[in-house]
Amino acid sequence: MAHIRLINPNTTASMTASIYRAANDYAATGTQVSASQPEAGPVSIESHFDEAVSAVGVAQEVIKGEQEGNIDAYVVACFGDPGLLAARELTRAPVVGIAEAAFHMATLISTRFSIVTTLGRTGIIAEHLLEQYGFRQHCRRIRAAEIPVLDLEHHPEAAARRLTHKTPSRCPPITIIASKTHASRKYSQQR
Repeated sequence: MAHIRLINPNTTASMTASIYRAANDYAATGTQVSASQPEAGPVSIESHFDEAVSAVGVAQEVIKGEQEGNIDAYVVACFGDPGLLAARELTRAPVVGIAEAAFHMATLISTRFSIVTTLGRTGIIAEHLLEQYGFRQHCRRIRAAEIPVLDLEHHPEAAARRLTHKTPSRCPPITIIASKTHASRKYSQQR
């Protein structure tokens, strides 16, 4: 049985539980899913500083997983992929960031995509990741819904409406929602 460890880089337990439930709903039969979060760090990741602090927590969670000895893959469940490269240095298991995975999946379906992120100030982080991962030419536009990250968890219906509002019908066929919880799932159901 494969064991995938989801790492929520922030310290909000309710978000970690939501991430676990979403992944468990989609996990293949015979796949064990577990989720963890750092003991210390930001409650949400909304800036470069938050990402820098949370990268340490991601690395610590991979080290814990390696000490457990039964983790087959790790997923960094934050669209900024904080600590992704450092985490890959700590294990022989695959470590996947949700932004990098989303970019790859989008280009399997379409030649162009757009991104809707939570806050305007995180758009530059998405731009840097697009450049780093070699997907800049595929991304047509980055929009911000101006939703604080914790609102995705605590007010998913309102967040889904804001996400929908930020995605005009003229967008490329694929729009990546920079989120990992309820609001993005509700958005997908509305599209």
